[in-house]
Amino acid sequence: MCGVCGEIRFDGRAPDVAAVDAMTCAMTRRGPDAGGLFVKGSVALGHRRLQIIDLSERGGQPMIDPELGLALVFNGCIYNYEQLRTELEGKGYRFFSHADSEVILKAFHAWGADCVDHLIGMFAFAITDTDSGTVTLARDRLGIKPLYLAETPGRLRFASSVQALLRAGDVDTTIDRVALHHYFSFHAVVPAPHTMYNGIRKLPPATVRTITRDGRSTEHRYWEPVFAPHPDRADWDAQRWGHELMDSLRTSVRRRMVADVPVGVLLSGGIDSSLVVALLAEQGQADLATFSIGFDAAAGESGDEYAYSDLVADTFGTDHHKIHIGTDRLLPAVPDTIAAMSEPMVSHDCVAFYLLSQEVSKSIKVVQSGQGADEILGGYSWYPPLRDIARPETTKAYREVFFDRSHADITAILADPYLLGDNDYDPSWEFVHAHQSAPGAETAVDAALRTDTTIMLVDDPVKRVDTMTMAWGLEARVPFLDHEFVELAATCPPDLKLAHGGKGVLKQASRALLPSAIIDRTKGYFPVPGIRHLEGPVFDLVGDALHTQSAKDRGLYRPAALDRLFADPNGIRTTLDGNELWQVAMLEMWLQSMEGLTAP
Repeated sequence: MCGVCGEIRFDGRAPDVAAVDAMTCAMTRRGPDAGGLFVKGSVALGHRRLQIIDLSERGGQPMIDPELGLALVFNGCIYNYEQLRTELEGKGYRFFSHADSEVILKAFHAWGADCVDHLIGMFAFAITDTDSGTVTLARDRLGIKPLYLAETPGRLRFASSVQALLRAGDVDTTIDRVALHHYFSFHAVVPAPHTMYNGIRKLPPATVRTITRDGRSTEHRYWEPVFAPHPDRADWDAQRWGHELMDSLRTSVRRRMVADVPVGVLLSGGIDSSLVVALLAEQGQADLATFSIGFDAAAGESGDEYAYSDLVADTFGTDHHKIHIGTDRLLPAVPDTIAAMSEPMVSHDCVAFYLLSQEVSKSIKVVQSGQGADEILGGYSWYPPLRDIARPETTKAYREVFFDRSHADITAILADPYLLGDNDYDPSWEFVHAHQSAPGAETAVDAALRTDTTIMLVDDPVKRVDTMTMAWGLEARVPFLDHEFVELAATCPPDLKLAHGGKGVLKQASRALLPSAIIDRTKGYFPVPGIRHLEGPVFDLVGDALHTQSAKDRGLYRPAALDRLFADPNGIRTTLDGNELWQVAMLEMWLQSMEGLTAP
């Protein structure tokens, strides 16, 4: 787990080493253990390292293989690297390290860009052929690891964070109005390739891009799960589905224990993270470190779920750590949390993940998390209303239960310069409708699950966890997003997923492993009541941000729209009960946090 960056020149000039060094230094918190640069011809690569596998200098990056004529920077973890190493040794390859990064180098030489089909894990990497100057960029199937791009005539830069690209300078930071529309409509999800800046794009998940020395580029998507019945599983009943899914999850959890350092678990007390703990205990993991976080109550809302996490920790005898964050620590963490974001994120639990990661990173470098189960297995409240919807009406029904605002609502909030030229053009609707109308999903529920798994999940919860954990050099692994588990779950009948209030097939299969109180509890979320309810110092923070000179100069919002929100700061909510004022303020606070990062 690390930070990667680089510059590729197409105009005959040498790469700007100072800019690459600035990008590398900007990612020190992603990789606090070591750093390095590599320059040859038209390409410069930078890397910051978090040592997880092969802690020696031989595992350092940029990793150069003179014999093969390849150089690599890589962020992530390849869980099947030992098996691939054995296979590649059988093909005659010799290894100088025990790192998973070297396995990628050899795999690329053996199979070319198709090497991604052999990799099980999370990854974003760049490989350059040191003779031809051709560079290959790739991102994992579920987009767990980020890769941002800044392209201008004659040059392409890439990095693991937007902040790194800004530090290198020469970035068009005008606001992308399509991204802005997605942010306010599609539940703050901004799908690739867009970001909030016109000058920064992001490589889509499951995508390989190849760039030749003259700047020509090709891009292809190498994986997409099929959300439809599989003929070989037509006779599976609910019990068989539960058995097969649980067996696949066992494999996934076991894979994610690969490391040369201890691996813990972020334990919320919900069924997903609790199941990860149970499966590790079943496999004989002793003294497993588990971590839970809690906050002070506010507005009558509890700030912790310790009762459930304590029950799981006691049941499986984990080395449990309860981390309680008082109100005095919450407010100062908000600006730091926002500054860590490569893109604005509205979920109140960002601050929780940020503070939890800060504490966990003091004692451990790697954790597993239950992230992703709700999107994969139908655990959210917006799926049941889609059960009886005719397939052609999917997006209309999905918009009613998921979108934060209508197109008309957005035009009433944003000032004229930030609106799209055609008042009838609704890019969020068009994007989601095209995605949900594509072949390969036979029901409205499957079409929604496909969108949420391959789009929403990537650019909301997955991005949130990676950003907040890596802000403290903590590697988070997500077993529910093992691509083989996702492929299997995608073919599971929707009714089995929606049973028992959501994730029914997982709940029933978990009864042999977990206490009933964990399985049958009301679905919980990461509670941060001090932010969900805007009052006192947090409300003042929001007001100050929206009334700064910077905000006035930017002029994002119509004054009447802001007046309406401030008049009822906690009463105006989005479809999914988000605080509209917080969402409006979050974007402005993020934009302000990015100001000043760009090099002169």
